Amino acid sequence: MKLLRYGLPGQEKPGVLDAQGRVRDLSGHIADVGGTALRPQQLQVLRALNLESLPLVAGMPQADLRLGPCVADVGKFICIGLNYSDHAAESGMQVPPEPVVFNKWTSAMCGPDDAVEIPRGSLKTDWEVELGVVIGQGGRYISEADALSHVAGYCVINDVSEREYQLERSGTWDKGKGCDTFGPIGPWLVTADEIPDPQALAMWLDVDGRRFQNGSTSTMVYGVAHLVSYLSRFMSLQSGDVISTGTPPGVGMGQKPPVYLRAGQTMRLGIQGLGVQTQTTVQA
Repeated sequence: MKLLRYGLPGQEKPGVLDAQGRVRDLSGHIADVGGTALRPQQLQVLRALNLESLPLVAGMPQADLRLGPCVADVGKFICIGLNYSDHAAESGMQVPPEPVVFNKWTSAMCGPDDAVEIPRGSLKTDWEVELGVVIGQGGRYISEADALSHVAGYCVINDVSEREYQLERSGTWDKGKGCDTFGPIGPWLVTADEIPDPQALAMWLDVDGRRFQNGSTSTMVYGVAHLVSYLSRFMSLQSGDVISTGTPPGVGMGQKPPVYLRAGQTMRLGIQGLGVQTQTTVQA
């Protein structure tokens, strides 16, 4: 299934994409795409629905029908840094002996095609296409062998980053990662049964039609199963938590000379089987 949320910001309703690429309303079955609705038993109930019997929503998704973040009421938006060795190299950093963990604030989340704001005074706003992992069944001390059974599904995330705030302004990375609109997520949450191997997905990102990132989840240092297990040692993972798993090379900071975003540009990015995002940059 491809679960989604449609409608105006703050007024999104739950939906599902049908075989014709149209949105069907799920409001009669779940309150929203998030929390307990993403647990395995509830997803099984949704899979049994006859999608053609659900109310058809007017408009085409990502055309004249806005999509919001594909997960609602996210408790934790956890990110992994330097998880591709070639990206670590272009950043001038060593591959870490354990996953680097930081946070994006949930207030950074926005729809997959919403405008991305360049923060006031920013000169180093950057892009990062990433595989998002959404927890279905929560838990602590999850074994790596069992970790993928705790995943509800996968989505595209643009881990927008302000490099000066992240690396030059003292303290943790978080201040350069959590600005408003720095977490486009979606267009939809593709349930795990449709993605048999999350470590075999092509991913890419263009800015103004120029391809900057062209990678694959196969080159992750720490794969999805390891990350879910690892994180569960330090915190309880809960239904609807989102993990952004790192980016391949090709970010603006790694260009020679570096290239950063400015207002009026267009980012377009996607991951195999998970859909495409398009964002225009605007000045905050």
